[in-house]
Amino acid sequence: MASPASGQGVSPRFADRRAAVSGAVLIGLALVITFLLDTPWDSVSTFRISRPRDVWAVGNLTVPSQWFNVAASVLLAFLGTRLFLKGGGRWTALALGVGLVVLAMAFLVWATAGKAISLTGMLQATLVRAVPIALAALGGILCERVGVINIAIEGMLLAGAFAGALFGSLMGGWAGIICAMLTGGVFGLLLAALVITYRVDQIIAGVVINLFVLGLTSYVSSQVFAEFRWLNKATPFRAFKIPVLGDIPLIGPVLFNQNLFVYGALVLVTLSTYYLFHTRHGLRARAVGEHPRAADTLGIDVIKTRYAHVVVAGMVAGFGGAWFTLGSVGRFDENMTFGRGFIGLAAMIFGRWHPLGALAAALIFGFADSLQQKLSILNTPIPSEFLSMAPYIATIVVVAGLVGRARPPAAIGKPYVKE
Repeated sequence: MASPASGQGVSPRFADRRAAVSGAVLIGLALVITFLLDTPWDSVSTFRISRPRDVWAVGNLTVPSQWFNVAASVLLAFLGTRLFLKGGGRWTALALGVGLVVLAMAFLVWATAGKAISLTGMLQATLVRAVPIALAALGGILCERVGVINIAIEGMLLAGAFAGALFGSLMGGWAGIICAMLTGGVFGLLLAALVITYRVDQIIAGVVINLFVLGLTSYVSSQVFAEFRWLNKATPFRAFKIPVLGDIPLIGPVLFNQNLFVYGALVLVTLSTYYLFHTRHGLRARAVGEHPRAADTLGIDVIKTRYAHVVVAGMVAGFGGAWFTLGSVGRFDENMTFGRGFIGLAAMIFGRWHPLGALAAALIFGFADSLQQKLSILNTPIPSEFLSMAPYIATIVVVAGLVGRARPPAAIGKPYVKE
């Protein structure tokens, strides 16, 4: 019998309550659009799709602002009333997801009423800003799928950023990436030794690594890089366009005109999904995370499996950390990751420990970050800080079980002692 926490086999009473709460949320969102996102009836929102240098030009997308928001509020009110009165069953999560997407679209239309923004540029920035979050989430998934909590993702990102800047300045960008991944792998090995071999509390071990990396990199940055600036002057990787595909309107610049880190993140997410859910080794890894003793009786080496996945997760996080220096500004600054590792863990939970779900969650965070910058340019009356809160509120909604309870691997955080 499936666990209620898994989103399957949920009791009818819980399902009805969840549908009713979701319906009330959708009705509330409809009221928000109706009364707070009001625009003049003749206002038009313009979204530029093509840029002057594009090979294939496409006309601007114009949307009647008020009419769009009226339609959005009616749709949300209908979905909410339907869920509240009759329940939604398996469609509850889908309806709530549609409601959140419609709200984001209505907000964007309202913010650009009477103005014009580049839709292509905003989506391109969304994908770029989602990269470190997606890679941090992927590192967390590889660890937690085998039962190891990795709070140290933030420290591994920061260590990767530091190593990328240092060795990228000394030996070039490719050497910087390799050294960043190796540095992340070293801290992954340290975490594995602490929590698997010595059975230190996994959360405490992660916090210790985070504090150690923060202190070490801050000291070197302030004492060494400040004096020897040539050690902190790497050349970042530039975007390169894939021929033909990069010329496709809208999709081309977003997906096929990016830098190495964007392509690398997409490849890693694809490979991880295939590995975890379509290979024997991935099945064994998930078995270790769910029931390590049963996996051991079947001949799976639980200790080696956990060690390997934590080290690889550290290397993935190190690659994500190199994005901050070699994929962006070309230099290391103190605490420059700004908590992206913790946001990646939130994206991991939001995506329910699945690489594709984590990527989708990372895109939500990236979109909020990109839109926050656009709002400051458009001079909207709503402070941009409120927008940055939205992904975290959505994460709380998911963790609280409103769209179906997110269940972590059963053996997560539990040390394994072979008898």
